[in-house]
Amino acid sequence: MSPLLDALIDLLCAWRQAFRQQRSFERALRLSLAQILTPGQRLISRLISSCGRQNQDWSADYKLFSRSPWQAGQLFRPVIEACLGHCQQGSYVVLAGDFTHLSKSGRHIPNVCCMRDPMSPPYHVNLIQGLRYFQLSTILPLYRNTQQPSPPRSIPICFHEVPVLKKPGPKATPQERLAYRRTYKKRPTSQSALQEIQTIRAEFDQAGAGDKTLLIALDGSFCNGVFLAKELDRIELLCRCRKDARLSLKAPKESHRFYAKESFTPESVRQDESRAWQEAGVYHSGDWRAVRFKEIPVLYWRQGSKRRALRLLVIAPTAYRNHKAGRTFYRQPAYLLTTDLKTAAVELMQAYFDRWQIEVNHREEKTTFGVGQAQVRSPLSVPRQPAFSVAIYSVLLLASLKAYGPERSEAYLPLPKWRPNAKRPSCLDIISQLRLEMQRQPHKLVDFLDRSSPLTTATLRAAA
Repeated sequence: MSPLLDALIDLLCAWRQAFRQQRSFERALRLSLAQILTPGQRLISRLISSCGRQNQDWSADYKLFSRSPWQAGQLFRPVIEACLGHCQQGSYVVLAGDFTHLSKSGRHIPNVCCMRDPMSPPYHVNLIQGLRYFQLSTILPLYRNTQQPSPPRSIPICFHEVPVLKKPGPKATPQERLAYRRTYKKRPTSQSALQEIQTIRAEFDQAGAGDKTLLIALDGSFCNGVFLAKELDRIELLCRCRKDARLSLKAPKESHRFYAKESFTPESVRQDESRAWQEAGVYHSGDWRAVRFKEIPVLYWRQGSKRRALRLLVIAPTAYRNHKAGRTFYRQPAYLLTTDLKTAAVELMQAYFDRWQIEVNHREEKTTFGVGQAQVRSPLSVPRQPAFSVAIYSVLLLASLKAYGPERSEAYLPLPKWRPNAKRPSCLDIISQLRLEMQRQPHKLVDFLDRSSPLTTATLRAAA
């Protein structure tokens, strides 16, 4: 039996509508399986060798990304439809969004720019060269769908390149510098991310989720006027804001002012002893935990949302210990601004805590799945090849949920001695299980290999 392999092939076959030609679709399936199984770096040349085509013309595999007429967003449509099956409860679907980068050093790669390294220490900012992408992931609340709570799982549904505005060089004219400053004030990266959010809203409508609202949890870089000042159709935003943001209440009715004269900050709300702390249960770190918070139901941020009403949630610092007898430490408090004025505060905080799953996606995509390692420099290949890899990663996670459920059951390979407990399978666990099933059922892979290669001959002999 090979339930994981069968579920993976079924989900990959839904990509047929994204490609015009059958041969392009077959080539995409072949490279998809090679992307999962190839050890080491996921270079396209290594993927070709894993398929047994190293002695044939390799140009068609590269042209799949540089010339073939397909859209990366079409690969995520089956993923969105599968995710909706896990998000039937409630009137909204929780999404997590964030920017991420892929390190690149080639001088001839389009849109490569110098940017801040997010992994640099706080006391010394480092610079790297790379590409910036915007990713959206659907949060599957698996702790609600099963009798035994399981950690949430985030499934990427969008991986779009967001080019950074190039700064004029030392030889630029004053007119070019002025045009750069004007364009920079419009926040082009935020505008591009907002456009992708609206595109995802249309994709959910096409998948049959027009009656559900999208609740998108974002990081502090999205807490600006581009996102909060504009009302979006059936889209609510939840952003982390600065502790020194100047907020205001509405002025009394007898006043001619709109904003009240007195302003305050989220930090002052946390320190205000006249406002009592509330408590709610949130699933985090593998268990339900009590979280203290304060809430202001309606306020305004004149520099960000203008006259659009917002809602403030202040989450108290959470205590933790490195071991049972260790010293008690406290995490940093969180200040959240949201456009959702109706949803219960505990559900909004749960969405904020679940947003961390997109960081898990970034780590697994880069370290385990090799996203961004392919050496391409065509203007079409640069944005599409990483999106192709992320779509395969999403399909692999969904296949594991369909085959074995959200928990790490006994169907997977035994855990090593240094990892005694695991509530859900990691990306490496899923890949190891898939390799085992491919060894048991090699005849199911013949259609994805080149029939004239020695690898196909060996596979047929093993099947016989």
